[in-house]
Amino acid sequence: MSVELHLPDLPEVPISVGQAPLPPGDARPRMPWSLRLREAVSAYLPLLLMALLALATWWLVKNTPSAPRAPEQTQLRQEPDYTMTGFSLERFAADGRLKVRIEGELMRHYPATDQIEIEHVRIRAVTPDGRITLADARRALATGDASEVQLLGSAHVTTTDDRGQTIRMDGEFLHAFLATERVRSHLPVRVTAADGGVFDARGLEYDHGLRKLDLSGPMRGVFPPRAPR
Repeated sequence: MSVELHLPDLPEVPISVGQAPLPPGDARPRMPWSLRLREAVSAYLPLLLMALLALATWWLVKNTPSAPRAPEQTQLRQEPDYTMTGFSLERFAADGRLKVRIEGELMRHYPATDQIEIEHVRIRAVTPDGRITLADARRALATGDASEVQLLGSAHVTTTDDRGQTIRMDGEFLHAFLATERVRSHLPVRVTAADGGVFDARGLEYDHGLRKLDLSGPMRGVFPPRAPR
């Protein structure tokens, strides 16, 4: 058994690829310039807005004040901040009494350690009860208030008590504590006592207030002959 289907005839539809050519003499009318400008602006408007937004962001970042920075600690200078030549420095007590007088050819002050370096130093210190200490050396390192002085090179310290008796200490290094009237050294020294005795030792500890002298290391002493009674 077979079945036949008969379809009605369909109308023919022309099919073309691409744009159909315009008939001769048929020219498309050009768009007005205002309309073309509007279309261009509409096409590039998002890009323009993004550029304006980026420019505004950059301007805000550049002109926004930054948070204040924590103050950095000032580095202390390792070089002297001032020098003096042919100087004389004096310090007085609250009652106007002269405590110490320091003279020298050249002084340098170092702010990093608040130390002063003195060339060819001469020192005169006076205690409240009138005891005098004299010191000199080729070079000295002292604290800012001159309460502690390290004497270097041909150092001499002479102390005088209230009875006029003196003790002289000589060495290449003497550490004088003027505020507490003490002298210390770990290098060879020579001590000349008030009675003329001379002592050579490896080091010393001297307390002027207690009138106490401690000599360390190998020691050699020369005592003057006693006067006959």
